[in-house]
Amino acid sequence: MKTAAGYAAGLLFGIGLAVSGMTDPARVVGFLDVAGAWDPTLMFVLGGAVITTFIGYRLVFKRSTPLLGGVFQLPTKRELDAKLLGGAALFGIGWGLSGYCPGPAIASLGGLSLPLLAMLATMVLGWFVARRLSA
Repeated sequence: MKTAAGYAAGLLFGIGLAVSGMTDPARVVGFLDVAGAWDPTLMFVLGGAVITTFIGYRLVFKRSTPLLGGVFQLPTKRELDAKLLGGAALFGIGWGLSGYCPGPAIASLGGLSLPLLAMLATMVLGWFVARRLSA
């Protein structure tokens, strides 16, 4: 049941990305182009995500345990460090250059292009480098 719920959540997320147009890297680049032809669509999509998450967390944490798990798994680390800031900077740079972040990139696999393939390859490379540096 837990796996089926994960697949359903992923499918819903992918459909939401496609319907909102976030699988189009030109839309993301248009949002980042504040000095040119700025496209505010991403701001509304992100705002909707923040509101949904805010409400969802309030509802979920009224429960003593997760619906499909034993205990809530929450991060305990609260301080900013070089790894976190460096990773966030690399994520932002990659997102700005390619127009893709991981969710929309994976949702866009059906229309694989050379820029998408390059982004996915560097993302996987980044995972391997991060695992080597953390070991």
